[in-house]
Amino acid sequence: MLVSTCCFGLMAIAIRYASASVATNQIAFFRNFFGLLALLPFLFVRGGPLPRTRHMHLYLVRTLIGLASMLCGFWAIGHLPLAQAISLSYSTPLFVTVLAVLWLGEKVRMRRWLAVAAGFIGVLIILRPGSSTFSPGLLVALAAAMISAVVAIQIKQLSRTDPPDTVVFYTYVLWVPMSLLTALPNWSWPQGGTWVWLVLTGVFGTGGQLFWTRALKLGEVSALQPISFMQLPLVAALGGWLFGESLDRHTVAGAVIIVGANVYIAHREAVLARRAATHAPVEGAKPGE
Repeated sequence: MLVSTCCFGLMAIAIRYASASVATNQIAFFRNFFGLLALLPFLFVRGGPLPRTRHMHLYLVRTLIGLASMLCGFWAIGHLPLAQAISLSYSTPLFVTVLAVLWLGEKVRMRRWLAVAAGFIGVLIILRPGSSTFSPGLLVALAAAMISAVVAIQIKQLSRTDPPDTVVFYTYVLWVPMSLLTALPNWSWPQGGTWVWLVLTGVFGTGGQLFWTRALKLGEVSALQPISFMQLPLVAALGGWLFGESLDRHTVAGAVIIVGANVYIAHREAVLARRAATHAPVEGAKPGE
């Protein structure tokens, strides 16, 4: 999980550098194209046929929505202070909790609702609507988090029938042509060293996803979640060093509240999952056994 976190943090740095001379929609295409190239060797090393699915229509919807989230998120990384963009991206689990109730019919009790409410207070502290420092661009970062929540719910549904590698593979296969269509209207070929940053967005993005899925197989979400939030201090430190960005107290305060809310939500979900597994009836057992 720590390696995954570093990969995603470095991908954000590569996106920021590429944004200096390449439009967001083109960065999204190259991130997906080079990301797919980085993924293929892992699929071939595993052996066997390429992944198959019977739910291609669901993947089409998932990738369209995911592409919208990617475009918003990449724009935010390229045009906002990195710490703000990453902090607001951490609000995704808050929206996932709400959507899980409305969409999947999951039950959420009072303590998790309080954590969600606290997290949204953290979001408001960062946004500070109505203040002189408020920027409409912050809403783009928040939109990316909201749309990512929809994608997370869709992935949760797809993972019930397809293995993780299948989900990742078809996501990339569909993302490449979709993102190319959005990039063509204002296409211009990258120049010189920009190619390095574009390649790195794909390599770090794919690496982050692969290590993330492996981490979730090896450990519990509640234990791994705090490690994933190390991306924020990493990106904030690199943003200060490479781009001269400074942290304001509102971003720090809001980020701490959002991260704390997410850690608590992940912890409660893990506790409830273990409790449900403990009290689940043993298959074939008779009543009272």
